[in-house]
Amino acid sequence: MAKSFVFSSESVGEGHPDKVADLISDSVLDACLAQDRLSRVACETMVKSNMVILAGEITIPNLQDAKTGTTKPLDEVLNLGQIVRNAIRDIGYTNEDDVFHADKIFLNNYLTTQSPDIAQGVDAKKAKGKKTGEQGAGDQGIMFGYACDETPELMPTPIMFAHRLGRELTKVRKSGKVAWLRPDAKSQVSVRYENDRPVEVVNVVISTQHTADVAHSTIEKYLIEHVVKKVIPAQLLTKNTEYLINPTGRFVVGGPQGDSGLTGRKIIVDTYGGWGRHGGGAFSGKDPSKVDRSAAYMGRWVAKNIVAAKLATHAEIQFAYAIGHPQPVSVRVDTFGTSPAGVSDEQITEAVRKIFSFKPADIVAQLDLLRPIYRQTTNYGHFGKPGMPWESTSQAAALRALVQR
Repeated sequence: MAKSFVFSSESVGEGHPDKVADLISDSVLDACLAQDRLSRVACETMVKSNMVILAGEITIPNLQDAKTGTTKPLDEVLNLGQIVRNAIRDIGYTNEDDVFHADKIFLNNYLTTQSPDIAQGVDAKKAKGKKTGEQGAGDQGIMFGYACDETPELMPTPIMFAHRLGRELTKVRKSGKVAWLRPDAKSQVSVRYENDRPVEVVNVVISTQHTADVAHSTIEKYLIEHVVKKVIPAQLLTKNTEYLINPTGRFVVGGPQGDSGLTGRKIIVDTYGGWGRHGGGAFSGKDPSKVDRSAAYMGRWVAKNIVAAKLATHAEIQFAYAIGHPQPVSVRVDTFGTSPAGVSDEQITEAVRKIFSFKPADIVAQLDLLRPIYRQTTNYGHFGKPGMPWESTSQAAALRALVQR
């Protein structure tokens, strides 16, 4: 009997309040890394109504005067107001009737320097009570990486379709072709699987903010014909596919006017849409010394190379860290029984540990993470994007050769 089930994943648009917060945090991070690649950044953002609140810890080493030991105020080097307003402007909150408007928001800054107790755990130098002089993990935590062979990006189908809908919706809005579209939006796709392969899109949900003067029927017709049918393969859309477009009937009040937004609240949207597991740590606003971010990227890189090497059709890796310690405390690969005959998960794990280094400093070096690349990651998932270093399959051949030796 065929195994049949339906799996759903969601994505959110650039103007969703949580993604507004994520983009502001990643914009601050990129500005810090552009100033000094060794910056330590943990920038959290909250948005609501016409307010933006920044909080967290930032240390930029070259702000410190070598002679006096004093540190320049952050605002003397980074124009935080301009960074925040440019991010909001890029999203598209520039309409005259926007309560949350790039040129009208009030900014509250509560950023301070990084805790010296955390810094000594991360720094590559000895400290009292620290067992090693190597760079350690910025925090304890568990990280997961995942890949599968369902899509060209080696990502699960539902989340990739949900992201594609969001990207196309944003493309249409920013092109100016449709005047009634506004920035806040969400998408969701439910896919039916038979024997673990996607065979049908059961339903598509899109909720998009719009101007008050457009009819619901106009929104519904346009999005089905010019967004959904453009990005989802025709063979997966059937006569039974259900389209739920702005199912409340009206979505005029949106963005931070309608709801508060917080950095790091869309971690499942950011990763695998609920298909692969998640360790719980958020990404945006964190520099790569934070293993919540860098090790999750590492996990994706390893898992993708396992699948690209055809050592499995589905692969997940889990590893974990102790704060201040350079080596992971555990590493485990699970291929869910999809590896070729004669290849065990233990063999793949052993090969992975020989080819890849999971030390935090080595992760940063292997993936070249001390660069201002993080605004590119904020929207439509951190994984499955061409050009990002953790999407490379450069180690697939070496991994396959080592396992088959």
